[in-house]
Amino acid sequence: MPSLSQKSNQLPSSPIRKLSPFAEKAKKEGKKIYHLNIGQPDIETPPIFWETLRKIDKKVLEYSPSNGYEQLRIKYSHFFKNKYQINLNPSEILITCGASEALLFSFFSILDEGDEIIATDPIYANYIGFANAGGINLVSVTTNIDNGFALPDMETFEKAITDKTKAILICNPSNPTGYFYTATELERLKDIALKHDLFIISDEVYRDFVYDGQFKSMLEFPELEQHVILVDSLSKRFSITGGRIGMVASKNKEVIAAILKFAQQRLSPPGLAQEAAIGLFDLEEDYFLAVKAEYIKRRDTLVAGLNEIPGVICPNPGGAFYCMVQFPVKDTDHYCQWLLESFDYNGETVMMAPGGGFYVNPLNGKNQVRVAYVLNCEDLKKAIMILGKSLEVYKTQFG
Repeated sequence: MPSLSQKSNQLPSSPIRKLSPFAEKAKKEGKKIYHLNIGQPDIETPPIFWETLRKIDKKVLEYSPSNGYEQLRIKYSHFFKNKYQINLNPSEILITCGASEALLFSFFSILDEGDEIIATDPIYANYIGFANAGGINLVSVTTNIDNGFALPDMETFEKAITDKTKAILICNPSNPTGYFYTATELERLKDIALKHDLFIISDEVYRDFVYDGQFKSMLEFPELEQHVILVDSLSKRFSITGGRIGMVASKNKEVIAAILKFAQQRLSPPGLAQEAAIGLFDLEEDYFLAVKAEYIKRRDTLVAGLNEIPGVICPNPGGAFYCMVQFPVKDTDHYCQWLLESFDYNGETVMMAPGGGFYVNPLNGKNQVRVAYVLNCEDLKKAIMILGKSLEVYKTQFG
């Protein structure tokens, strides 16, 4: 039979979704699953989204502009200026089908096959897939769970730079670790980018989920205006993951023009979701404060509970709603699959994302998992209890 492409063969399976068949089978067997594997918040989508959607009166559902509706880009511009004191013109903003498309377009706009982009390990798994798809070499600078995945010293970082390096990729706060970059760390990255004339792709999707300290965007450095590509999304901020509304922005006109070419090839981002999302930008600050307070409670519940389980190490994340957690097992791919296939406690079990898929070298994360604390505190407590019970059984079976 005809053969598949090398790109498809090299593309890794998503650590977040690859165990879904086992989860579906477990559900059919009557088990309840606590989903800690995916960043799907259970926070309700604000009512204004549904109200606006219901009021849309169209005879034809047409294409939207390739860079997104102007009204939404204007709202985005005002939102960033009023809430974050970042000045972006609507012409410097392009609406995408989620942050994933924004990242993909950014990669392909500035990187050719064989070029290198540096990122800290562990990283969001899709970065690895996007790099593979483009023949781009993703060079990892490994961070350590022992210090909460803090950025390594700059000497270590600079050692990764070669004549093929074109960009640095950061996610702040981090998916999957929840690590929140300090202003000092961002200053150091700024200096490296200027010294070596590199782009910085700054994935700031979780900027509203910062629990310890004040958020600073890479776009706040005037010296980096021509270097920074900012990626954002409404998915987590307003709990509309299925709306698929993301954004990419840059002060660099050539970068935006290049990204627009890719956007034109896919025609347009989702039209109805764009229209319904416009009113979300008018929500009062109380909305953001309430959501943040809820996630702080969830984080504290999760971190305290997991660290009480013998052998489990869970750093305290400063942002986002994820933790990379070390478990006292040799292979979390096996453990996570076993949880779904072979274990339950009173008919309930837990689904997590094996950690290897978040590393450029998967062996580095073989005893880690990514946990998303997107469930309410009572469900998190139940999930933690089940994990503790499961490890008692797992150790007796597999050592």
